[in-house]
Amino acid sequence: MIMKNNNVSIYLLFMDLLIAFKNDPAGHNMAKFISNDMNKDGDVYRGKNFDLIEIDSPTISADWLDEKYNYDGFIFLSKHAAESGTLALTCHSTGNFNEAKFGGNHKELAIPYPDLQKKYMQKLWNNRESFLDFEITIEATHHGPTHLKKPSIFVEIGTTELQWNDETLCSSIAKLVVDTLETPSTPFPFAICFGGTHYSEKFTKELLFGKYALGTVMPKHALEFLNPNLFDHLLIQNTGAEAALLDWKSLGKYKQKLIDLLSTSELEVIRI
Repeated sequence: MIMKNNNVSIYLLFMDLLIAFKNDPAGHNMAKFISNDMNKDGDVYRGKNFDLIEIDSPTISADWLDEKYNYDGFIFLSKHAAESGTLALTCHSTGNFNEAKFGGNHKELAIPYPDLQKKYMQKLWNNRESFLDFEITIEATHHGPTHLKKPSIFVEIGTTELQWNDETLCSSIAKLVVDTLETPSTPFPFAICFGGTHYSEKFTKELLFGKYALGTVMPKHALEFLNPNLFDHLLIQNTGAEAALLDWKSLGKYKQKLIDLLSTSELEVIRI
């Protein structure tokens, strides 16, 4: 990133931290590939634009990370599981709209990582011929960690142990993650999303082909928990968002409540 102060260019190096859980086969396999070109310093593998660690506890409960590690963003390398068994390569922000069933805190949303997510997903799509058996999709915001003070995102490989333990697949995804982090960032306007299913085709298409990067994605099944307090918290965690993307047909009985809350913000409301 370049900033100018009195016509003098100041180069700011942003450092991200990649995190994998040692007992997560997909995360471990991605981390193993990436760390091959890094130097280990204590428990941290050091790189030019990012560092990497493997931790002893699940990533969904890693709310403690920024108490120990000072970075500009956190990227979690993880497996993805789904009852449907559909093979999928996913990427999503984290947070709990109600109960904290899988890590994080009750009714707390993490700070999303919109630009990095868009850049990674576009690279994944541009290399889709290498992953023809997989659905390339975002997921709605879910699970922990939720309390980190810097942006975070999950990059996941699904959907069964066969894929998690496929070192060729894991190394291919790991390479795209590295390529993403080594590619200069282009800032995108970003939007908060409301409605749709857990795997939203509309929001995925916007991320891949549209104008906006995406912040928090609140699916239709979570709208019952939306209230002024949660909405204010959502806006704070998505500071800088310019728009709200609404999957209009999916909002059902929550349309008016959502419109009323959005009217109290400065977000441009866009129905898709």
